[in-house]
Amino acid sequence: MSETVADVSALIVQTLLANPKVPRDINGSSKIVEDLAFDSLAVMNFVMEIEDSLDVSVPLDRLADIRTIDDLAACIVSLKQAS
Repeated sequence: MSETVADVSALIVQTLLANPKVPRDINGSSKIVEDLAFDSLAVMNFVMEIEDSLDVSVPLDRLADIRTIDDLAACIVSLKQAS
């Protein structure tokens, strides 16, 4: 299955919107910490949920570079292509 960054980003947004506390106007360029008001624990829980649904593991050192939903999607796509 060849997923694009846009596909993965849309899945992430859909997953986030299942949480009633998440703003309704999010998109791929939304910043995970600033726009979603996620603290570090919420970010880790959210990433684990995405990892489970997409069967991928995001290394902690890669998380440090992720700021937006599209950044996370691009990271996941590159990890899936490398495996």
